[in-house]
Amino acid sequence: MASRCWRWWGWSAWPRTRPPPAGSTPSFRHHLSTQEKTLQICVVGSGPAGFYTAQHLLKQHPQAHVDIYEKQPVPFGLVRFGVAPDHPEVKNVINTFTQTAHSGRCAFWGNVEVGRDVTVPELREAYHAVVLSYGAEDHRALEIPGEELPGVCSARAFVGWYNGLPENRELEPDLSGDTAVILGQGNVALDVARILLTPPEHLEAFLLCQRTDITKAALGVLRQSRVKTVWLVGRRGPLQVAFTIKELREMIQLPGARPILDPADFLGLQDKIKEVPRPRKRLTELLLRTATEKPGPEEAARRASASRAWGLRFFRSPQQVLPSPDGRRAAGVRLAVTRLEVSLMFPKDTSFPGLCHPSTPAWCCPHSPQQGVGEATRAVPTGDMEDLPCGLVLSSVGYKSRPVDPSVPFDSKLGVIPNVEGRVMDVPGLYCSGWVKRGPTGVIATTMTDSFLTGQMLLQDLKAGLLPSGPRPGYAAIQALLSSRGVRPVSFSDWEKLDAEEVARGQGTGKPREKLVDPQEMLRLLGH
Repeated sequence: MASRCWRWWGWSAWPRTRPPPAGSTPSFRHHLSTQEKTLQICVVGSGPAGFYTAQHLLKQHPQAHVDIYEKQPVPFGLVRFGVAPDHPEVKNVINTFTQTAHSGRCAFWGNVEVGRDVTVPELREAYHAVVLSYGAEDHRALEIPGEELPGVCSARAFVGWYNGLPENRELEPDLSGDTAVILGQGNVALDVARILLTPPEHLEAFLLCQRTDITKAALGVLRQSRVKTVWLVGRRGPLQVAFTIKELREMIQLPGARPILDPADFLGLQDKIKEVPRPRKRLTELLLRTATEKPGPEEAARRASASRAWGLRFFRSPQQVLPSPDGRRAAGVRLAVTRLEVSLMFPKDTSFPGLCHPSTPAWCCPHSPQQGVGEATRAVPTGDMEDLPCGLVLSSVGYKSRPVDPSVPFDSKLGVIPNVEGRVMDVPGLYCSGWVKRGPTGVIATTMTDSFLTGQMLLQDLKAGLLPSGPRPGYAAIQALLSSRGVRPVSFSDWEKLDAEEVARGQGTGKPREKLVDPQEMLRLLGH
C-alpha cells in the first residue's frame, strides 16, 4: 500500500503495519480468555464512516461495545444531509446502519457535540479506543474578492438547505435571476445544477412517486425559481473533470434542459483518451459525443424545445465576484482564462487532500500523472480575463474537515487528521476514518473500505497489546459528565420516534417524509 501524503513527518508513536490480506482480518472468536472484559469503543460521527467502522468492530470482536456520538439529534450524516433528494436509492444504506444500531452491543447518542459537550481526552479516559469519523463539515473558501457578497454561498450550504441540515435551514438563496454560476465540476456541482434546473412539474412528479424528501421550504422556493441557465466552471479541461458518468448522463438527459458544450474545448482529445483508464475514457467519450456529434431527430427536437440550459466552462479560474452597481449583491464572476502546464513533477504548493492516498483512484486525483496522460498538469493563467454575468454564485471547490478538539493533531492545510492507516499520529488509542482521515474523496463504497481498514488497524493494535488493559466505564462515565453539564442525549429509540413523526408528516403531501429541521423542535417532541 502506498504511503500517506504526510509520509515526511517522521514522528509517530504507531508502528507502521500493513493491512492483513483479504480474508485474514484478525478474529477474536477463538482467542478469548476468561479474563477478557468488554472492549469499550467510542465512535464520533454517525455518517457512513462512523457506522461502517462500528459495523466492522462489532462483527470482528464479539465482546466489543460501540457507542456512536453525533452532534445532530438525528443519525446518518451525509446520507441524510448530502445525498441528492432525487436519488432515494442511494439512501437505502440507512437500512444497514439501522441494523447496526439495533445491535445490543451498539448505542447511538445524538445531540452530543464532541469538543463542546465532552472532550476527546474525556472520551479516551472512558473507552479503550476512540475513532473520529465526523466527516468534512466545512467548505473550502474561494479566497477571492467579493466572496462575502449576498448572492454567493457554498454548494455545501445549498445542499444542506434543500436536504434539511439544521444549520442551513435559514439559508435564503435568491433564485430570481436567470443565470447561476457554479464554481467547480464535481458530482456536488452537478447535483446542485440538476436541482436548480429540474422543471417544477418534475419536482411534483417526484412527490407523486414518493421519491423525494426535499424539504417543504426548499421545494417552495424552487417552484418559484427563475433560473434558466447554469454554468459549471472549472480551472482545467475535460480530462480533469471530477464528476462521474452517472451524474453526467443525468444532466444530459435532464427534461426541459439542453447542454451547452464548446467543441473547441475537445480538440485533440480523441487521441489522448486512448491512453487513460477505462472509467475516465468512457466519461470523456460521452462528453465528446455530446459536444461534437449531431443529435438524432428525437434528441434534437427535445433540445430545441428546452427552456433551460446548462454548460461546462473549461480553462477558467475565478478571480473576483463582481458586485452589482449599488454594491449590494453579486452580479457576476471575473474569470482568468487558463491553460494546462505540463510537468513531470507535482506542483510544490498542491494541497489536494486525496494526494497520495491509496484509496484514491489515479484517474480521480487532480494531481495524478494520468490526468495529463503520463504527466502532471496544472492550470496557469494566460493573462486573458472574461466576465460571466449571473445572479447567483455557488462555490463547489471542495469540502474540508474542522479540528474537533485541541488535543487532536490536525493538518489545517490538508484539512485532515494526520494518521497512518487510520492511526492518529502520536496519540495511541485514537483513530480516524472517512473524510477526516483521507480528505473528501470517493463515494460511500470508498468510505466503507476505508472504515473497515481503520477497524482492522484498531483490532490489530488490541491483539498486539497496544490498547489500555483493564475495564473501562464507557458511556456510564460520559453520561454522568453530560448530565452534570445539562446535556440530554438522544438515543436511537428517540430517533425512531422522530423518524415516525417525519414519515407521518410526509404522508399528507405524498412524500416519503417531511424532515424536521429545527433541533429545538426535535427535542420538544421527545420531551427533552
